[in-house]
Amino acid sequence: MAGFEADERERRRLGRRYRAGRVGLYLLAVLAALVAAGPFLWAVITTFKQDSDLYRRRNNPFVFNEPPTLDHVDLLLTRTGFATFAWNTLWVGVLVVAVTLALSFPAAYSLARLDRPWAGWMGIAIFFVYLVPPTLLFLSLSRIVVALGLQDSTWSLVVVYPTITIPVSVWLLIGFLKTIPKDIEEQAMVDGYSRVGAMLRVVVPLTFPGIVAVVVFAFTLTASEFIYALAFISPSSEKVISTGVPTELVRGDVFFWQSLQAAAVLVAVPIALVFNLFLNRFIAGFTQGAVKG
Repeated sequence: MAGFEADERERRRLGRRYRAGRVGLYLLAVLAALVAAGPFLWAVITTFKQDSDLYRRRNNPFVFNEPPTLDHVDLLLTRTGFATFAWNTLWVGVLVVAVTLALSFPAAYSLARLDRPWAGWMGIAIFFVYLVPPTLLFLSLSRIVVALGLQDSTWSLVVVYPTITIPVSVWLLIGFLKTIPKDIEEQAMVDGYSRVGAMLRVVVPLTFPGIVAVVVFAFTLTASEFIYALAFISPSSEKVISTGVPTELVRGDVFFWQSLQAAAVLVAVPIALVFNLFLNRFIAGFTQGAVKG
């Protein structure tokens, strides 16, 4: 009887310890989420603050000390070229993603599957291109843009950005393709498919997580790039968000902080929604590519 009571007390003690550990873990998770989301929440609140509320030092920056206003969102949407900047960013990003996939997937496939003696060092050389600072490539790329007659045009970005996105995309896809057994592809060729047909019908569907990772990476990098967009484009009608919003909302020493934050929120929300929609596949693409690359 005494032994049973001792065992019962031990089980209760372990149960309390387990519950306390779980509560502590959830509290840490909530705290980490709040810390990570803090800048975004601050941006949302700032977007709707009045000037007198934002610039008064004694006011709490994380609450509305005065009634919120939509004036700064209206300024962004109606008195700047934000809609044009967003459209330019979207179509440039889509084209860059298409070019990146069209060139990086065949390159990665050939380096990962064809067993050539130069495949290893060629893959490393391609990745090293990504590590070259953009400022070192600026002069050569600017000459190409001028030679093509694309200066002050968003098409210049479509030409330039793949030089950034393709190298790392090739490296990522090489690692992912190496996780797919060659037997699957060889079986498809035994069944009558050509190598290209086997690649399109068997390999491409299996590499979908890696393709999603490349799409997210390429589009995000394109939307956030600043140096080339600032150097190659001057007209407001051709600018993208990364350069158009700062140039219109930073006038001398006057910063339209609320409208700047509104632009950040309006750009971040749709990207975050799409990112979370494909989050599992995105993580699978990066982790499998990293482990096997």
